[in-house]
Amino acid sequence: MQRVDFHPGEPHASERPSWFGEPVRTVVASSLDEVVPALRRVDEAASAGLWAVGLVAYDAAPALDRALTVPGQRGADDLPLVWFGLHEGPVPGPERPSDGVGVPGPWRERVGREAYGRAFAEVQAAIRRGDTYQTNLTLPLVADWDDSADDLARHEALLAAQGRAFGVYLDLGRHHVLSVSPELFFARRGSTVTTRPMKGTARRGRSSAEDEERLAALLASDKERAENVMITDLLRNDLGRLAVPGTVAVPALCVPERYPTVWQLTSTVTAEVPPSTTLADLFGALFPCGSVTGAPKVSTAGLISRVEPHARGLYCGAVGVVAPGGDATFSVAIRTLVADTRGGTATYGVGSGVTVDSTAAGEHDELLAKAAVLTATPRPPFDLLETLRLEDGSWWALEEHLRRLGSSAAYFDRDDPLVAAREALGEVAAAHPDGRWRVRLTVDEQGRASTSVQPLPPNPDGPVTLVLATEPVDERDVFLAHKTTWREVYAPHRAQADAAGADDALLRNRQGQVTETTIGSVALRDEDGWWTPPVSCGLLPGVERGLALADGRLRERVLTIAEVREAAARDALLCMNSVRGWRRATLL
Repeated sequence: MQRVDFHPGEPHASERPSWFGEPVRTVVASSLDEVVPALRRVDEAASAGLWAVGLVAYDAAPALDRALTVPGQRGADDLPLVWFGLHEGPVPGPERPSDGVGVPGPWRERVGREAYGRAFAEVQAAIRRGDTYQTNLTLPLVADWDDSADDLARHEALLAAQGRAFGVYLDLGRHHVLSVSPELFFARRGSTVTTRPMKGTARRGRSSAEDEERLAALLASDKERAENVMITDLLRNDLGRLAVPGTVAVPALCVPERYPTVWQLTSTVTAEVPPSTTLADLFGALFPCGSVTGAPKVSTAGLISRVEPHARGLYCGAVGVVAPGGDATFSVAIRTLVADTRGGTATYGVGSGVTVDSTAAGEHDELLAKAAVLTATPRPPFDLLETLRLEDGSWWALEEHLRRLGSSAAYFDRDDPLVAAREALGEVAAAHPDGRWRVRLTVDEQGRASTSVQPLPPNPDGPVTLVLATEPVDERDVFLAHKTTWREVYAPHRAQADAAGADDALLRNRQGQVTETTIGSVALRDEDGWWTPPVSCGLLPGVERGLALADGRLRERVLTIAEVREAAARDALLCMNSVRGWRRATLL
């Protein structure tokens, strides 16, 4: 069974995945001289009213442009150069594959860091000679593959981890293709062709503030923008080979797109082509996408063929769908896993654009960022959460809560929740004009706000009792930096506190630095004033904490466990949140 699940708003996207059963027949090319005839047969099938779902491997490039060369030697067990299943139309599919399935690992670099460094040095030498301006240098990752889970479910896990993607699952028998590419290669709608090259990458931050800093650095980076502009210009030239004169345009340049693990810069290039333009014509002009070769394309592809020891296979090729009548959508085959079910192995390629300003360490770090989708735990369903204090009809720190809510919505690529949140909270305030109330506000993925209200009794006498958490939190976990209904990161520490008869647990990160409690911020006093840990230690930017930082009552620095013990012994330790305010604390 084949599956097409494109992100909403993309060409050929639908509210639900499109499923295609056993093909009526297949179109296959295993040698270079079969590639163009195979693409012509796909065109003929689309003209006859069939759907085509399939792939074109990077290794097919010399068949489409004789000036191009590709690296490595193809093996007898490799994927075909071209494969399409032809279908009469989508069929009913399962609601969703089963949850809780991950991708096998560990993943190993088929090319060691030392060999990668040598290839990198050769590329930079070629840049200095003027042979290339930018080269997309890649390496394959490999892992053992087993049949302990359904590969459709594994594809679902990859989609959940990747987020916005052109999701395609192909079952070729021996080989299964699990693609979650974020990059549009080209889309054809009638006479209009659109490409959207993706160049320029930065790791996501954990908190909203850190995320915004990294985005700002990406947008300000001359290197990253130059990479994108260079490839956009290459795509303009490629489209110009087919386009009606004067119709090539760039409606968007260096636009940031948010993904779970990285920020990416994308640009959009459009053109009008003659009605007689075929699929083979489009691939002949555009393939492979300039973002996965570099510029100039021909000389850079030649350089790649010399410095990369392994054939790329499908990686950096194209995966997509052709609809009846010839409209088509293809993604660049990045973030694409190929499983050899008979051989028990899987391959996943990663790459980055090397320029004169690049460093081997920086580019290698970018490769690892792009591979994070393989090991990322799919995000569970969750709502955004705020807990507020309502006292005699007035909210405490309402705007600060809403600001944090909006920042988290933006971080997780959700619609602005503030209108729905204000409306829901307004109803609560109108219904509770007197007394003290604890109000729990949640906003789901569709932007729907819900509230629950409980009486808020006075704070108990005496200090908050804390027990030191026995296990550290992982400061890289984004759910520490955002308040959501996904509380599993806190659950074992809450259970430890309950078992010890304590009010709460004092958390620490993997470096032994104090972070927070499960429901509030912490602070200690020394001779220089009150101090609280920075968010970079792995903690929620609490509203009460933020107010105190803003007015100078608190300052930030790393706090050690020993310092906290000493502060507790002299009654100089506090816990705080916006519902309960500041409270003395002690360690059991």
